[in-house]
Amino acid sequence: MEFTAIPGVGEKTAASLARLDDAERALRDGDVAALARAPGLTAGRAAAIARGAIRKRHGDDGGFLATSHTRDLYEDVLGLLQARTETTYAEKRLETLFPSTAESRIEEVRAFASEAMAREVDDAVLDALSDVAPLKSPPTQRVRERCLATADAERYAETDEAYPELSVEIVEDGRDIAELARSYSTVVVIDETFAGIDVEGDVRVWPDALDRPADIVPERLLNFFAANRSRLLAAAEVHEAAGMDPACSLADLRDGLSRVDDDGELVGDDELTRLTNAVDDVSAAVSTAESVANDHLRDAIREQDVTIEGTDFLSLVEQGARVDSLLDRELADQYDDALAKAREHVVDSLSLKSGEDGPVERLFPTDPTFPVEHREDVASRLKTELGAARDQRAARLKAELATDLGDLREPVEALVRDALERDVELAVARFARDFECVMPEFGGSGFAIEGGRSPLLDVDFADVDPVDYTVEGVTLLSGVNSGGKTSTLDLVGVVVLLAHMGLPVPAERVRLETFEELHYYAKSQGTLDAGAFEATLRDFADLTEGAENRLVLVDELESITEPGASAKIIAGILEELDGQDATAVFVSHLAGGIREAADFHVAVDGIEAVGLEDGQLVVNRSPVKDHLARSTPELIVEKLAGESGNAFYDRLLKKF
Repeated sequence: MEFTAIPGVGEKTAASLARLDDAERALRDGDVAALARAPGLTAGRAAAIARGAIRKRHGDDGGFLATSHTRDLYEDVLGLLQARTETTYAEKRLETLFPSTAESRIEEVRAFASEAMAREVDDAVLDALSDVAPLKSPPTQRVRERCLATADAERYAETDEAYPELSVEIVEDGRDIAELARSYSTVVVIDETFAGIDVEGDVRVWPDALDRPADIVPERLLNFFAANRSRLLAAAEVHEAAGMDPACSLADLRDGLSRVDDDGELVGDDELTRLTNAVDDVSAAVSTAESVANDHLRDAIREQDVTIEGTDFLSLVEQGARVDSLLDRELADQYDDALAKAREHVVDSLSLKSGEDGPVERLFPTDPTFPVEHREDVASRLKTELGAARDQRAARLKAELATDLGDLREPVEALVRDALERDVELAVARFARDFECVMPEFGGSGFAIEGGRSPLLDVDFADVDPVDYTVEGVTLLSGVNSGGKTSTLDLVGVVVLLAHMGLPVPAERVRLETFEELHYYAKSQGTLDAGAFEATLRDFADLTEGAENRLVLVDELESITEPGASAKIIAGILEELDGQDATAVFVSHLAGGIREAADFHVAVDGIEAVGLEDGQLVVNRSPVKDHLARSTPELIVEKLAGESGNAFYDRLLKKF
């Protein structure tokens, strides 16, 4: 795919996308989490790129949202969907849903939405989803007990780039490799020319090292699983709670995760634990062993029957007198016993096995001396050998675990992705459930809404009165103040937006044509000055030119200037729209004046107030076709005329 062909993608962004392993799939599926892994891309930018890719694939020019108020309404609708997500991923993923004129795109989303609406919304699934997030890549961690070696400068650069966790060393011959083997627990030589080399230490000749990262640096894979433990377990829980078919064995996944801690270190292997503890305890064990030996010799000296008193003899010894010959002659056996006890203590306290205690035999001088002191070089050697054994076992176990987890690496990506996509589906399902939605039907001209209720009203949805409204062509909508004219326009806008997004709509039944653009103009705040008035006229001049099959919603345009001029302007706009076979609903209190000024028969619908109760209007929210609704002042005068015997109200009522 040519990434720069996507609207809004330049060379720099294209280069970032090219570094992803699955960029084309992510663009096709709208996977904003995968796209956001590209260098320099935020989740918001990833969503925008995904939208651009979808538009390009379906040939959508992105012109449906034709006015700023239309775009605001779309943001409100999108916000209702996003409020029903549990994950940030789903919130961003929903931004890839947009109103389109492309039948292929609408049908694509309708298929998704129909399947989503069939999902059961279960609290256990929602709870599990709250801990799911896209998988992250942990930072590179240096591995210091292992290195790579090569005599080839070109392979050095390639290897250094492939394995930033390890040191890569240049060697010339076997002596260089032997030197490395004294500094590292494991040396991996990547040149075949060194095959069969015989040096002391753990030296492996693997010419195919670049192809086996799980063996060379298993820590990379273990760190990935450790860093994503909570996300993976949460995704597994989502699959179980929702009855989803997982992309991998959840038992194998949990078993693998149980063998590595949050730092990527192995757990659960007793032998590795023994060696680790032994390395950590060498110094303490040797120090205590010295005390064991010296305590034994002190006791032996005190009890020794020699010419001088034992206590005097001990005092001499402790003052530094040369007593080697005396110890050798009088206490040779006791000295051997003391060393045996000291060595035994080291072996027992470190839980050393046969073959590991070689340095322990050389840890204390065999020539009698007092006090007994260990040989530091031997203690260091013991610690080094135990450390090497520990590191080699850890490396082997890590490689084995990495092999097991390696089989899960790609499946867990799908596991988490499927869990996150379930959140997107459930957001649509919750929206449809909360607002009692149905899938709309496309066909005919204009729109027909039965039992529609706006989800944007500031009241409980259950308390919203249902509205039936059908419009074909150009129509004026009249009605009393606070009777619901604006909320009816909002309902029409919401229904049309959702339908063109391919989503369910809040109504009992909806039929509409596929509109090319949605123009929604909100009510102006007061009379405009000359400059603003001119700019508004320019906007409506542009509106009268362009594509057919547009839906135009306008709320009280007459407020832009004085009523007489407004009626003439609105009449002129309606004439142009009627000539283009557009669908339009203009809310206006000047329906009579507009009819008189127009050169065609303007349809007028009315939201009728049926009376007043306790000072409050009682309104039939569904517009009545071909009916000019009465105004609020007329209703009040009518009420007073009926309640009072004053003829003034009767005469005033005749004026309406």
